Amino acid sequence: MTFIETVPPERATGAVADVYESDRAIHGHVPNFAQAFSLQPEAYAAWRELNGAIKAGMDLRRYELATLAAARRLRSSYCMLAHGAVLADRFLTPDAVRAIAGDPASAGLDPLDVAVMELAAKVADDATAVTQDDVDRLRELGLPDDEILGVVLAAAARCFFSKTLDALGIQPDAEYASLSPELRKALVTGRPIDDPH
Repeated sequence: MTFIETVPPERATGAVADVYESDRAIHGHVPNFAQAFSLQPEAYAAWRELNGAIKAGMDLRRYELATLAAARRLRSSYCMLAHGAVLADRFLTPDAVRAIAGDPASAGLDPLDVAVMELAAKVADDATAVTQDDVDRLRELGLPDDEILGVVLAAAARCFFSKTLDALGIQPDAEYASLSPELRKALVTGRPIDDPH
């Protein structure tokens, strides 16, 4: 379901068809989030470039943790599912991801990971509440300033993407229903998974 009319894959032409084909090659299907931008494919292309640059400048695990923290604070099921699935597939066990989704501070992460997630959540919630102490804490834990900037960029970018999808009523792809019921329950914090029937 979406609140606006989008271009279905079978009717896509030009730049929209190119975007759909690119995402189909990556994901194996045209994701609902790609269709959300089908009326402004240039904005979607700019988002992909920005997010790709942010991601390229960070450790991927740290990027995923920061993004999950921001998505959690924003109650974005789509982004929780997408990034929780990456963490469960590449970096952590599904049980660890469930624990992080519930409460990162008590999920057994190391202090640096917790501090990264806390900063990302703070940026998503109220960036004016971030203080020098938040930054100094990360420095004391060994994170250099360029990587601290990466955490802030990842969280701020997530605000744009998550809020765009949720404001348009975009539901997470039906494919996420294949995750274990326990992991799905932990990651669906806002809009429900799309039911294609």
